[in-house]
Amino acid sequence: MTVGGSVEATDPSVEDALHREVFEEIGGKLNRAELVHLITDVFEDGVGIQHIFAARLNRMDIEARTGTEFDKPERGGYEVVRLPFTAETIRQLNLMPPELAEFTAGNIEAIKAVLDIQVRAMAEATEGKLTLGS
Repeated sequence: MTVGGSVEATDPSVEDALHREVFEEIGGKLNRAELVHLITDVFEDGVGIQHIFAARLNRMDIEARTGTEFDKPERGGYEVVRLPFTAETIRQLNLMPPELAEFTAGNIEAIKAVLDIQVRAMAEATEGKLTLGS
């Protein structure tokens, strides 16, 4: 399972919702997060969008988590397990939705790279003009 949830009315942005969910679910704080993928869900009454972020975890304190799901034993347990970030590991998990598993397994190196490059800072420094390559 990955950390996730809904954007609440009090969240100023989708990224703020991510930071709130990380704290609620694992008592975590992120160093940085980058939007890497979108998944569109079509419903009878509209469209839902899942924003997929790659992020670096700065710290985690399981005792500090506050999510309401932890008060519902019928939802099962919530054990935090650290796994290697490899395509092989991702393919062995029952990662949902399947589109997330497929995207992640197929883009391991790109996801790692996006967290190692300061894309936003570089874009701001060049006034939004980003040059790739040599």
